[in-house]
Amino acid sequence: MRTFAFVDASNLFYGGEKSLGWKIDYQKLLDYLKDKYKISKALYFGGIEIYKFNFDYIKKDTVPIAEVEKYLTRAIKNYGNKLNEAELLLLSRHLQRTRFYLKLEQFGYELHLKPVKLYDQDDGTTKRKANCDVDMAFYLMKEKDNFDKVIILSGDGGFLPVLKYLKSQGKEVIILARGPRTAKEIRQFAGSNFRDFVRLEKVIKFEEK
Repeated sequence: MRTFAFVDASNLFYGGEKSLGWKIDYQKLLDYLKDKYKISKALYFGGIEIYKFNFDYIKKDTVPIAEVEKYLTRAIKNYGNKLNEAELLLLSRHLQRTRFYLKLEQFGYELHLKPVKLYDQDDGTTKRKANCDVDMAFYLMKEKDNFDKVIILSGDGGFLPVLKYLKSQGKEVIILARGPRTAKEIRQFAGSNFRDFVRLEKVIKFEEK
């Protein structure tokens, strides 16, 4: 049975370690998915800060992570002394996140990354957002003939129409998501095929060496 995993990073890992209460070891997570569900592919959907890197939505489906890493490294080297402390710190965090994605790629995840966009709020604040729901739904449909079972690492209720369709086509759908962040309709849809991600702490928790 061919099995794929689809990871909705913004939904599953929203708030990061502070929200979850522990840090995820992404190599362990991938190993778990391979061992438990025998997945042959893990598609990861998330957002990334690219600073002033020139990204063309029309020509490319995902941010070229290696190119962004080189770009940010050069930017810090060439212009770091011209930035104030806050700007330099922010740019360094962007680079750190980029290198994290490079590690995920090395582990074996297939990355589908969108640039984070800035939106001005009515109260004068700025909100960062990289909604990948449509991208993930698109690839679920695009890849549907290549898998028999699919592991969905997301509790987002917006995926329900796609998941219902996949099930109607004979696909087995398993939801692996955080209980408190899983939409009621998704839990009802999944029934006994719902797994609480939080219970994997002992298996996939990152341990400092």
